[in-house]
Amino acid sequence: MCGACRKRSASQSAAGNRVTKRVGVLALQGDFEAHARLLEKARADAVPVRTRDELDSVDSLVIPGGESTTIAKLATGYDLVEPLRKRGEQGMPILGTCAGMIVCARRIVEGDEPLLSLVDISVHRNAYGRQVDSFESDIDVAGIGEMRAVFIRAPWIEDAGPGVEVLASYDDRPVVVRQGAITLVAFHPELAGDDRLHRLALGL
Repeated sequence: MCGACRKRSASQSAAGNRVTKRVGVLALQGDFEAHARLLEKARADAVPVRTRDELDSVDSLVIPGGESTTIAKLATGYDLVEPLRKRGEQGMPILGTCAGMIVCARRIVEGDEPLLSLVDISVHRNAYGRQVDSFESDIDVAGIGEMRAVFIRAPWIEDAGPGVEVLASYDDRPVVVRQGAITLVAFHPELAGDDRLHRLALGL
């Protein structure tokens, strides 16, 4: 049996036949530990991902907030860019929050070259302001309902292609979108301690 298969078999719940899903958290930069805690709350097996082998061992992935430029440099240094893109193109569920949205976007307005180019959106980095301009708001997310959204140096979506579904908006701009198995979020759901968006995006 392959190593990844053994790891998945080891996730079998002793309480029954339920298999705990292994969810990777890209652990290069940003508050990946907060996402890991939220995934454990959702009864997933949270796995930090820094290598190809660790990426190969997981069923889905969270790309957390942080500095998108730093995440891109580290992903390149760890030789993860093509493996990440390939898994995304193959349909692996991905949840990208804040900088994770930028990492997955196909176009970046007045910024760096796109990294993974997985979702047909154009994003504007730090469009909601600097760190001191951080704010919270209640928004309504399709399939979830009302939830608290924490915006910290958040990007906004300038435009979205026809294959992109808008799940939530703030001030008439999309802040939660989905294309295929990839869900992108402009804010930080992990900081509100609400695991519903993680469960929706990752099938938990």
